[in-house]
Amino acid sequence: KGHLTISKAEVTLASASLTKEYDGTALKNSDAESLGVEVNENGLQTESGWAEGEGADYSFTGSQTLVGNSANAFTYTLNEGTKAENYTISKTEGTLTVKNRDAKYEVTITANSYEGTYDGESHTASGFEGEEDGKVAVTAGNGLTYYVSGLTSEAAGKDVADSVSEIAVTGTANVKDADGNDVTADFDVKVTKGHLTISKAEVTLASAS
Repeated sequence: KGHLTISKAEVTLASASLTKEYDGTALKNSDAESLGVEVNENGLQTESGWAEGEGADYSFTGSQTLVGNSANAFTYTLNEGTKAENYTISKTEGTLTVKNRDAKYEVTITANSYEGTYDGESHTASGFEGEEDGKVAVTAGNGLTYYVSGLTSEAAGKDVADSVSEIAVTGTANVKDADGNDVTADFDVKVTKGHLTISKAEVTLASAS
């Protein structure tokens, strides 16, 4: 006797591997076209094996913002009329990779200064403009706000001779994003140094006529 055998069709699904430099925004599958990576109308780099008129809907959930890598994850839901028992589905997820910037973001913070006339009291110039809780908010070239910490600028003086034209800055700059992630490696922090200036007091003496 004869027989009728219909074997499962083999379907291959694969999402693309994408790479970009850190820019503070998430790398997602939707960036493929802008990065010059070819994907089909469903967002997949490979999609083959479906019978005519059958297929699936796809949802891409992969996301990578910080330097590192993760899967370009996706899920699929078979379309109406597409039966799972008719297919052997091979699914491969590409990699989302964010690498350090070749040209770091340059940001500048400004140290506080003091200018005054000798008055017999001690005066201090310390910290940085806009500093709160040891952090200075800066805006990078990507338009996002970051927070610089780890640096110290401080000088004190009472006499004219204690004046300092450039107050030394010590420490190592640390940069974090709004979520507290360390992104120092992609930043070049420059410092406009402060000064402590104590000018001579003017004393007027006059004897009586």
